[in-house]
Amino acid sequence: MEWLVYLIIGAVAGLMAGLLGIGGGFIIVPALLVLLPLFGVDSSIVMQAAVGTSLATIVVTSLSSLLAHHRKQSVDWWMVKRLVPGIFIGGLLSGWVADSLSSDTLGIIFGCGSLGMAFQIWWAKQPHQARTTPGMVQVAGVSMAIGTASGLVGIGGGSLIVPYLHVLGEKITRCIGTAAACGLPLAAAGALSYAIMGSHAPMPEFSLGYIYLPAFLGIIVASIVTAPIGAKLAHRLPAQKLKKLFALFLLFVGVRIIYKFLG
Repeated sequence: MEWLVYLIIGAVAGLMAGLLGIGGGFIIVPALLVLLPLFGVDSSIVMQAAVGTSLATIVVTSLSSLLAHHRKQSVDWWMVKRLVPGIFIGGLLSGWVADSLSSDTLGIIFGCGSLGMAFQIWWAKQPHQARTTPGMVQVAGVSMAIGTASGLVGIGGGSLIVPYLHVLGEKITRCIGTAAACGLPLAAAGALSYAIMGSHAPMPEFSLGYIYLPAFLGIIVASIVTAPIGAKLAHRLPAQKLKKLFALFLLFVGVRIIYKFLG
């Protein structure tokens, strides 16, 4: 029964990622938040376990996305090289920060991130382009902030990287491809950090720090299968209307989680 639940989560996350071009972290984390306590994860660390497990799944799923964008030549590898050091450090910091926070505080941070993502999807507006070449200090600071923030909510960072690159004058297709390339090192650093920092945590059997391996395996197996299906459906279904519905879902999730942890 437990494996079936994780397969369903992975199937939905993969389908939505392929259909809407949105990472599955905002689906995986809320689902695990409900389910992990049922399978032995203590409520005092449930948010850390949900986020850490989500980041581990993104390590696998982001690889296929990266390769797909690379084949289409939509990755700005020069910019990737500039962003990755800060993003990687930020990802490492995220596990340390999450471990120092209570599950309630981390839950509120995730809820706020969900609300922010909901508003971004609903209005679907990118910021005005400045068409400037940023200095290394700015890139380092912004990329580190993106890595830390993304690692705290269990996402690959695309929702933050794409607007930043667009401001710098990058074409939107290149923004998306470059963000996909950055998602792998971000998730890898975050997952590594959560695995190390959670080594002391009272996690159930078959865990690697804050990463719960049964959930990780079930989710990636199903999401790898359903993501291509979602990509095909994207050409047949009204994606913009579905994005609006997903934004409403994120709004509900954000409000619900904030209420839960504030209460």
